[in-house]
Amino acid sequence: MRILFFLYLLVLPSLLFSQEVTPKKNLDMNSQYSSITDTVKKKKVLVAKIEQYQIVTLEHDTTIVDTSLTLKSAYKQNYLRRDNFGLLPFSNIGQPYNTLQYSLTDFSPYPDIGFQGKHINFMDASEIHYYHVATPLTELFFNTSIGKGQNVDSFITLNTSKNLNFFAAYRGLRSEGKYINQLTSIGNFRIGASYNTTEKRYVLYAHYAYQDVLNEENGGITTSEDFESGDPNFTNRQRLEVYLTDAESFLKGKRLFFDHAFRINPKQGNNNLYITHQFNFENKFFEYKQPTVLSIVGSTSVQRFGESYVTSNIKDQTRFEKLYNRVGVAYENSLLGKFNFFIDDYRSNYKYERIIVIDEDNTIPDNLFREINSFGAQYEYQKNKWNGRFLFSRSITKTAISDLDAKLRYNLNEKIQFDFRYRNISKLPNNNYILYQSSYIQYNWSNENDFKNEKINLLSAKIYTPWLNAEATYTVLNDHLYFKDDATSQQIEDREQIVRPFQYGNAINYLEVKANREFKFGKFALDNTFLYQKVDQSEAILNVPDFVTRNTFYYSTYLFKKALYIQTGIIFNYFTKYYGNDYNPVVGEFFVQDTKKIGGYPTFDFFLNGRIRQTRIYLKAEHFNAAFGESNYYSAPNNPYRDFTIRFGLVWNFFQ
Repeated sequence: MRILFFLYLLVLPSLLFSQEVTPKKNLDMNSQYSSITDTVKKKKVLVAKIEQYQIVTLEHDTTIVDTSLTLKSAYKQNYLRRDNFGLLPFSNIGQPYNTLQYSLTDFSPYPDIGFQGKHINFMDASEIHYYHVATPLTELFFNTSIGKGQNVDSFITLNTSKNLNFFAAYRGLRSEGKYINQLTSIGNFRIGASYNTTEKRYVLYAHYAYQDVLNEENGGITTSEDFESGDPNFTNRQRLEVYLTDAESFLKGKRLFFDHAFRINPKQGNNNLYITHQFNFENKFFEYKQPTVLSIVGSTSVQRFGESYVTSNIKDQTRFEKLYNRVGVAYENSLLGKFNFFIDDYRSNYKYERIIVIDEDNTIPDNLFREINSFGAQYEYQKNKWNGRFLFSRSITKTAISDLDAKLRYNLNEKIQFDFRYRNISKLPNNNYILYQSSYIQYNWSNENDFKNEKINLLSAKIYTPWLNAEATYTVLNDHLYFKDDATSQQIEDREQIVRPFQYGNAINYLEVKANREFKFGKFALDNTFLYQKVDQSEAILNVPDFVTRNTFYYSTYLFKKALYIQTGIIFNYFTKYYGNDYNPVVGEFFVQDTKKIGGYPTFDFFLNGRIRQTRIYLKAEHFNAAFGESNYYSAPNNPYRDFTIRFGLVWNFFQ
């Protein structure tokens, strides 16, 4: 009832004012911006074009603010604020996502703290956007959560002049969930600026970010038979036993970042010389807490993660600091393109507050310090229909890393585009593969001399047309690192989970083919996305479903003299059965398992979306077939997928 009343309040004002006619005149971006008050005093209304509201990435790619209601924008109405095809969420919002499409995995030659299961919404420096707007722009995002709580994301940006822009944003989530000990509380705060002189001799992009992710960790349900039985007593998910009733994990991070360039020659010409510098200082902190060590399964006590040094109040803490500097010289020629030569300095310290002596021959140190210097070059070319960016870097210190990344785009015309990419990377393992300390005895390791660099060779091609979007990716992985349950047969019988890092010595060949096509029949449309994956390996290390599909049948139309635009339809999701990775909260990582397959179940979502001016409204009945289907849906072994739930959300843009 509250949702219907809220929709009524949104629709009514738009109907009352839908007949208002505003004279339009383009805002002159070359002059200082005028506010609405100023224009009223002058009896002259200036209206900026939507093209004058720009979003700029760190690589200087520019897009326009989009306030339209499309199926593609509806796919982004979720916690991640992006299309999550190929990702499988857990039952509560803000929990980890299992990976169905391996090519979504990102790579960096430099090591990070690890705990990748906790980083799905942790924004890297490359994911922060900058803006250039004609007038102040505000966006408000809201979505209901699972149980008590809310999911919000808001930002504001303004240009104080045509050269200087500021922005501030905050994303907050609190979701109770339906199972015992499943609360999530997450915050992402970003503030930044971009600046350039009038002649663009000096250009600066800078931001500060503070992010924290708090998850109550229940370790999954203890008895899958109760969940799958269909017994109405267990439709209240609080009645299902879980392994952990008071454990939680917490990840937080702070980052100060800026990227700037100065042109040596005073005026831009056919030949330009630049000095470039990028700075990134970041620290992260991960904590796993578990006050009650023993788990209760029925009437039996279980040491879920094996023996521990303490009998209660486990508190494992990991700290990580990173300092990165890159200095370069760039030469730009109007015919040849842009050449950038650089050197960089990477320093990190991954540390604990103690040294663990297991025996005379086995000591777990308290820190892992890395210092890496590299040199490299980047070439950018943009002319006519071609656009390319080619990067090569290699370390010059004892620690060996390298990265070759070549991207090429060809625009046949405005509607047809081809993208090609080749990448060859030799990367260091993340730090939690090399060193980890815990109060759990078997969760302590030091592998600094045991693991080699991972080597990844990737080749991909994409085509975008009005009729079909398709991509193919072929990847060869050597010395692949992964986590696996190393429990003995007796420990497995005792329900213990002993997860440790391993390295696969043979090659893994991964092929992916993905296609998207939309068919339109008047006001009706059918959008289809298909993914096929094939893995060639001697052991089941990299596990993904062979086939993933999403099909959406929907209807679009205008109502109330075109004051309201709506889209309504049904989304079908399906992936074939496979040995999906399981999740371990102590190390915050997914790990390989071969005991239980997940998948093979369809999910149906019904949606009704509407647009009123710059406001988009979203109403969705997620997984409604769970109300009458079998309870055989999982996001990971022992972690069920979401039940049927009704979600409401909106995105509201203000152009002031």
